[in-house]
Amino acid sequence: MNTQIPQNQRVVSGMRPTGKLHLGHYHGVLKNWVEMQLNYECFFFVADWHALTTHYDDPSGTPQHVEDMVIDWLAAGISPSSATIFLQSEVPEHAELHLLLSMITPLSWLERVPTYKDQQEKLREKDLATYGFLGYPLLQSADILLYKADMVPVGEDQVAHIELTREVARRFNHIYGREPDFEEKAEAAIHKIGKKNSKLYRDLRKRYQEQGDLEALDIGQALLEAQQNISVGDKERLFGYLEGMGKIILPEPEAKLTKASRMPGLDGQKMSKSYGNTIGLREDPDVLDEKIRKMPTDPARARLTDPGNPEKCPVFDLHKVYSDDSRLQWVNEGCRNASFGCLDCKKPLIEAVQAEMQPIRERAQIFENDRTAVRAIIREGSEAARDVARETLTDVVEAMRFSQQ
Repeated sequence: MNTQIPQNQRVVSGMRPTGKLHLGHYHGVLKNWVEMQLNYECFFFVADWHALTTHYDDPSGTPQHVEDMVIDWLAAGISPSSATIFLQSEVPEHAELHLLLSMITPLSWLERVPTYKDQQEKLREKDLATYGFLGYPLLQSADILLYKADMVPVGEDQVAHIELTREVARRFNHIYGREPDFEEKAEAAIHKIGKKNSKLYRDLRKRYQEQGDLEALDIGQALLEAQQNISVGDKERLFGYLEGMGKIILPEPEAKLTKASRMPGLDGQKMSKSYGNTIGLREDPDVLDEKIRKMPTDPARARLTDPGNPEKCPVFDLHKVYSDDSRLQWVNEGCRNASFGCLDCKKPLIEAVQAEMQPIRERAQIFENDRTAVRAIIREGSEAARDVARETLTDVVEAMRFSQQ
């Protein structure tokens, strides 16, 4: 079985700058990004326009949040030499593609997105009866399609957004994908991949289109992915020709489910700013120490000699994140037989969290002391992202026959 990661696959993901990051962001998102940047071509963006969908009434803090969040990313291990870090609003093609896609997207598709009504219910104190809020999943689709992403790392609650993106791409390709002289251009592209590959491609195409052989489709797509001597446009034509479609202008991305990571907060609920139960990614060591010391424990342990149940204790939930099996066994047995107190249980946890956060704090301080360098990283990343975005938008406008060229 081949477990190798396909080369040059592109990953796109973003985060809204709505305040300082906490350990929930680190364990739920950033650690995954750090790993992915080593194996994929990654585009990580600060979604400042998305922040406006729920914080439109007072966006004054956004510029500060943008820099703070990028510092958190850099401190966590995201490298500008391994991933493109950029600001959404610095790449206006996001807004232009969103506008063009809005012309073909049925209103019902947006209204059925599960998070639309769910978020309105959760954020009742805000007036979210706006087009911006209704249309934010389509802006998210534009964010993804603009970079022709192969994969988007998401949790299960975001899979519906990726499916919407796939439907939008499919509809766009269906309406605009049949370019003039498509078959002639596709046939010309076949000759460019070499005699042996051309023969194989034609055989695979025939097997798929005449016999419905899905294995032939998979092999054909892998064959095209490996081609280095043809242009992106020719490759997209051959993908479409293989499937019996037109040129694929906007490839359909796949949702890459992230490992379920429920980071428990100080009260046992999921760590969230909304619950006020967070540990900041750059929490001051003394504040961190105090927060964990004050964590509630099993209420049955009113006295040191009272046995407890670790499954009813938020501290044990955090131990599950930071402690190995032997430590967990020590906590479990010691709590149940009251062989030590709750503060004794918290001490190794404090040490483990402090050890994880110390290098993050140290790296963050370097960037805090040189915010000019942080702004340069954002600016250079945005310029690089815009180069890619312009290419896609050119393809989109030409496919729509909307170009004067």
